[in-house]
Amino acid sequence: MPEQQRMLTAERERRILELLRRASVMKVGELAEALGVSVATVRRDLQGLHERGLLQRVRGGATMHPLTRVEPLFRDKQTLHTEAKRLIAATALELVDDHDHIYLDGGSTVLMLARMLDARTNLTVVTNSLTAAEALMGSRHRLVMIGGEVRALSRSLVGPLTAATIANLHVNKAFMGTIGFTLTGGMTTTDPGEAFAKEQIMQRANQVILLADSSKLGVPSFARSGSIEDVDVLITEEVDPNFRAELESLGIQLILAGNAPAWPGASPTRATAVSGVSMVNVPTEDKQQGLE
Repeated sequence: MPEQQRMLTAERERRILELLRRASVMKVGELAEALGVSVATVRRDLQGLHERGLLQRVRGGATMHPLTRVEPLFRDKQTLHTEAKRLIAATALELVDDHDHIYLDGGSTVLMLARMLDARTNLTVVTNSLTAAEALMGSRHRLVMIGGEVRALSRSLVGPLTAATIANLHVNKAFMGTIGFTLTGGMTTTDPGEAFAKEQIMQRANQVILLADSSKLGVPSFARSGSIEDVDVLITEEVDPNFRAELESLGIQLILAGNAPAWPGASPTRATAVSGVSMVNVPTEDKQQGLE
């Protein structure tokens, strides 16, 4: 298939996901009209998105709201909510100090943070993420990989074999990703082995910082990977006022990411606490080009 056609398909898929996030459920004909393409083209796009776990097919159309969150392929995660993830990662960077000992979980948002760490010096970075480790391989930071079973879907090391390494480590801050996050169920993911590794590391961190764009909030997945009490800080780009009030009542600090600065050489963020909730805004930039 020519490169131009692939780009057109990717753009249609992005717009389909945006439309479904707004309308919850849409019929094939409605999507075809909104996109200005044939019904057959929409059906092909929907099937492809369904097979990659990005939506659910229903009779005559599709929905973005399954009962539980499914996990897309890692390469597809990196194309979803990229601007929100970039803002969240840039805001998380402001919580990293020079000489820090930090943990980087798997996931596309945490990977964005890993790629920004050249802005800090002399870090010790512990991770189970193969992609984060690859991003940091050429850096001057000390890099520690925990052992475990390779999980190809998330490109991370998971399962009981991670326990031996984690038990002998302690970090200042653990930057965690998640598939779903609810006030009743806490953090959830699709794989029990991955949930195990997450739970282990959060017990070895002074502070647990959850990086989750708004699409993760209020939707559970299969396996609990951390209770609501495990989370100290949630960084997201927007949140429902009722959800925010509940977070505040539970003592969880909420940081809303603003427009992120350019990297490297970014200027620092400014956080202002309002009734226990931190609101962060950072300078704007032209949207980054490339994969994320």
